[in-house]
Amino acid sequence: MKSENLDQLRDLIDQLLAPLGLELVDAQLLGGGKHRVFRLFIDKPEGVSHSDCETVSRLAGEALDAQDLIPGGAYTLEVSSPGVDRPLLRPRDFQRFLGSKVKLELKQPIERSKRFTGKLAAFDGDRITLELEPGRTLSVALADLHKANLKYEWS
Repeated sequence: MKSENLDQLRDLIDQLLAPLGLELVDAQLLGGGKHRVFRLFIDKPEGVSHSDCETVSRLAGEALDAQDLIPGGAYTLEVSSPGVDRPLLRPRDFQRFLGSKVKLELKQPIERSKRFTGKLAAFDGDRITLELEPGRTLSVALADLHKANLKYEWS
């Protein structure tokens, strides 16, 4: 599926979720033919319930089928929370999780490493500042990230 079609699907899902107080973290269309899976990851500040997933599955399924946005007919719709290691994909994610522990993976190494973990200390829209330890920070351009995730701290 073309990226503009996936963007159209994401826009539709965003519109469905907003009145419910939910946000779309990510949407993925995987597989091909009769084995396609449209996977939605949803979240809200207090966490996602089974009921939230059920509601979104029903609403999204109805809207997708009514508008025939996934050509070819057959697909499986999956709706879930992003989990404790939630990916940070959009600028709003970095703003929302300031102060949280995160794990970054870079496209190119800095100081011979591509992976860093620390507290998300600042985000200005283009650059992320990660506090690796007290007094030691790393500033990285958003464009240089391969991926970023929350790092859950087990107690």
